[in-house]
Amino acid sequence: MCGIVGYLGNKQACDLLIDALKRLEYRGYDSAGIAMWNNGAIETARRKGKVDDLRKAVSSGGFEGTMGLAHTRWATHGIPSERNAHPHTAGDITVVHNGIIENYIEIKERLRKDGHEFLSDTDTEVIPHLVTRYVEEGRSFVDAARAALKELKGSYAVGIIRKKERTLVAAKKESPLIVGVGDDEYFIASDAPAILDRTNRFIFLEDNDVVIFTEGSLVITDMEGNPVKRVVSTVAWTGAMAEKGGYKHFMLKEIFEQPRAIADTLIGRVMEEEGQVEFEDLSPPDLTKVRKIWMVACGTSYHACMIGKHMIEANLRIPVEADIASEFRYRNPILNKEDMLVLVSQSGETADTIAAMKEGKKRGVYTLGVCNVVGSTLARECDGVVFTHAGPEIGVASTKAFTTQISVLYMLMLYMGGKLHKMDRDRIKENIREMRKMPHKVQAILNISKSIEEIAGNFHKTKDFLYLGRGINYPAVQEGALKLKEISYIHAEAYAAGEMKHGPIALIDENLPVVVVSPNDSTYQKTCANIEEVLARRGKVLLFTDHESHEMASRVESVFTLPSTTYELQPLLSVIPLQLLAYYIANLLGTDVDQPRNLAKSVTVE
Repeated sequence: MCGIVGYLGNKQACDLLIDALKRLEYRGYDSAGIAMWNNGAIETARRKGKVDDLRKAVSSGGFEGTMGLAHTRWATHGIPSERNAHPHTAGDITVVHNGIIENYIEIKERLRKDGHEFLSDTDTEVIPHLVTRYVEEGRSFVDAARAALKELKGSYAVGIIRKKERTLVAAKKESPLIVGVGDDEYFIASDAPAILDRTNRFIFLEDNDVVIFTEGSLVITDMEGNPVKRVVSTVAWTGAMAEKGGYKHFMLKEIFEQPRAIADTLIGRVMEEEGQVEFEDLSPPDLTKVRKIWMVACGTSYHACMIGKHMIEANLRIPVEADIASEFRYRNPILNKEDMLVLVSQSGETADTIAAMKEGKKRGVYTLGVCNVVGSTLARECDGVVFTHAGPEIGVASTKAFTTQISVLYMLMLYMGGKLHKMDRDRIKENIREMRKMPHKVQAILNISKSIEEIAGNFHKTKDFLYLGRGINYPAVQEGALKLKEISYIHAEAYAAGEMKHGPIALIDENLPVVVVSPNDSTYQKTCANIEEVLARRGKVLLFTDHESHEMASRVESVFTLPSTTYELQPLLSVIPLQLLAYYIANLLGTDVDQPRNLAKSVTVE
């Protein structure tokens, strides 16, 4: 959930590490710390609160050196506090850690009996104590680190340094960690944006990799010390892509980047003239044998899966089950080898989604990952992968990742439709033609975003919202309500509009704004009836529609008109003003839009 950075090179590392932590703030955190190695001494500073508080703490001097570790913590074991912040030290060993050590209590009890004293409530602190114990037994630092890591159960990404030598050890298991390769310098980081301004050459580590950095060299081994070869990849992202570019918040920038992100996701994949969709990294099974598709994800990505379910069932007549990843394994789903398991995650590191993927692989099911990060666990371990090409998404509340996920699932529907001969070439051409228009239609909405800002100005002091949609727009309004909750802290609920009379209608009075997505489709008249029910109880309706003559337009509080498109692509457009509404309300309330409280960008613990 939190962020790790580390450096070994020829530059003064303190400011470099703190700047890198700033770029990881989007991951969510409650405290920050740094450890600097300098000629056999390690200086450590830790602070509850923001990275800027840590920067002030080290500004008085003393934090010099060309090797160091830094960390932002999101509390799992122990409350947010300075004593629980990383780095943690025992003896002459200092550690930063992401993940959860599941057997830390038994390790701690064993070490206490041997005289070790613990100073925090964290699971992490057992790591430096374990390494110290093995060093005291006479093992080398690197061997001691490997021995300690082999004792840990659970997930971890770690950086470890020792006072007595200029060596940095890093390792990962089920928690993201990458290596950056520069000129005579090396980095570790939880995510590429932290160090993109320093290098675009990365090694994407596998589980149980141990990396040993020394002066001018890098060695990767497995847990037994056997050498391991990993490829150095050059990524196309640049540091500038992770900057705000003049926008007040990353989230607003990313909302406005959606036309480009959708266009980039289509490039090289949709061939209108041929009526074909092709994916560069997909090695599918025999699609004629696929009897059922599972779509599994968390949060925003789960809403994309619900939209994908609508698309595929309606057009291909293959049953699709959209499932929440954190629930998937625990109900012992009936998976057959003829099934396909589609796993959707922006980061490719979401712990519950990774666990669902592993469950599928254990049962012999073909796994297809949809994610945004090359080299992520999901991308590496799934049988096939399709990247969304959204570029770095820094704001915690996902926006462009969602619309590019929908775009990929739509292309997947066309791809399978062609391969299975369930959609003829002319029909696929029509769909591609419409999909190519989507960046322009999204831009048309963004061009009139000011009208959404005006609506937000009228409702930002409201305490509750109700969101209603039908069919494929039901998950779109779920996503709109989630965005409002995430960044404004206003309570919002989303319902399938036909379900309103089965309970939520009791909430409606003159103080409740009701956001309704009502396009001119087969559910139009039904949704008009639902709006009538809201108006009869004096609710205030905020209407989003592509129907220029919507029969409810003159009776509702506000109307926002969307461009029209096909049924399957409606959510790509209807979600844009809902993202903007959430953003403008949160901005008016003065919340921390990019780093909302209690949330993290990459949920890498279960």
